[in-house]
Amino acid sequence: MYARRRRVYFWMMGVCLVLFVGAWAVVRLFSVPAAIAMCVVAMVIPPVAAMIANRRGPEDRWWDDPTGDKQSDEWWDELDGKKKDR
Repeated sequence: MYARRRRVYFWMMGVCLVLFVGAWAVVRLFSVPAAIAMCVVAMVIPPVAAMIANRRGPEDRWWDDPTGDKQSDEWWDELDGKKKDR
């Protein structure tokens, strides 16, 4: 899953670069408002790409990791109904 998120991130950032370069290299010759609109769209893409790349998927079991605090881990294990294996 990590590879898929990484591919989506790089694809989105590539689209962002194409929008910026295309807007000011080609589109501005025909329509400055269209070039500005393309740049505004390109400006929104990097934060969205970062959110997609950094989100956790269902296979990421970060909530099961022990915290290192014995009392806290025992409390969470008790809430989850786990046996004391530690």
